[in-house]
Amino acid sequence: MLRFFRLLPFFFALFFVPPLSLSEPPAKLSLPPNTSIILDYIYSGRRDLALPEVRALQQQAPGEPLGYLLEAETEWWKIWCASAEFKFGMTMARHREKVRADQRYLELTSKAYSLAEAALRRQDSAEMRLYAAMADTLAARWYSLRGEYRATARVGVRARENFLAALALDPSLADAYAGLGLYNYYVDTLSTMARVLRFFMGIPGGNKEEGIRQLQRAIREGQLSPPVARFYLALNLHSYDQRYEQALQAIGPLADKYPENPLFQLVRGDLYARLGRKQLAEACYHAAATSASQVPEPECRAKIGHLAEQSLKALKLK
Repeated sequence: MLRFFRLLPFFFALFFVPPLSLSEPPAKLSLPPNTSIILDYIYSGRRDLALPEVRALQQQAPGEPLGYLLEAETEWWKIWCASAEFKFGMTMARHREKVRADQRYLELTSKAYSLAEAALRRQDSAEMRLYAAMADTLAARWYSLRGEYRATARVGVRARENFLAALALDPSLADAYAGLGLYNYYVDTLSTMARVLRFFMGIPGGNKEEGIRQLQRAIREGQLSPPVARFYLALNLHSYDQRYEQALQAIGPLADKYPENPLFQLVRGDLYARLGRKQLAEACYHAAATSASQVPEPECRAKIGHLAEQSLKALKLK
């Protein structure tokens, strides 16, 4: 039941989305040329390198929401790292206490949403609808981590309207389908009691396998969402489905592309441990501990060292 309310924003935001025709070419967002560099910095765990590029982008296009969305994504991984814990054989962020520094994150999501809404008042577009929905989704995941479910549902309802509008304008907008894949996966993993509640609230059912296919499509064709789609697909297959080999296939390319990101190494190590590949798991945990020295935030750096130590201790007990 608790997981149902935690995932409520995805349900409100993403149902009744039109299917993606296989004959439609993937839509292309008009992204600034340095977007891929910024994304690489973010998912390398180098917030110190990402932020100057992001703020330069904001100065170049102060009326565009993308720069603020990218800064929020940069801040999110700092929050995720600080909130992560090793429990039940896996590292993940499960809860976040109230921290004053997080106000910046919420300000960024609000700014991005306001800019997207201002652009939409001038002219409707799938791109700005997507950015507005992304801004609310970024806010929803923070509220969910905090356990603030009413706020989570509030921004989730608003995100739903913009996801629907974006896909109505352009059903081939691949980045929007990352969220749809999460929706289908999560709804199909609900408990019996939560399924009953979902029925009375009028929230449609989902299909786990279809959700996985949609996430994989976002990974193949998306421009902004592939790393996040890979990361959460791996976590979901691990924690909800115990499909460790498939989860490893999802996280593997991400950990290979960004070997200096200790969070990805920890997740891959957990999966190797589940599969009984102790030497590979140990190598990942040691790699995470080593790469922690490059993490710019002291709190996250210390947390990575602690998580790697806990993971190695648990591995020795297997």
